[in-house]
Amino acid sequence: MGYLTKAIMGLIGTGLLIGFVGGLSHSISTGFAGFSGGAPFMVIAIIVCGLALYDYFDECIRKK
Repeated sequence: MGYLTKAIMGLIGTGLLIGFVGGLSHSISTGFAGFSGGAPFMVIAIIVCGLALYDYFDECIRKK
């Protein structure tokens, strides 16, 4: 697989993951749980999204 293809597909996949987790976190925080009930999930979601971005950078962007 070419470098450009890997970078584009990785960006699409990471973007979909972050969009899904972010939307889920927003839905939980603004819904029945409220901000204080959704805060633990929001913290976990931010950490997971950060790790996904780091993995994308490590796999697709950084030259080895």
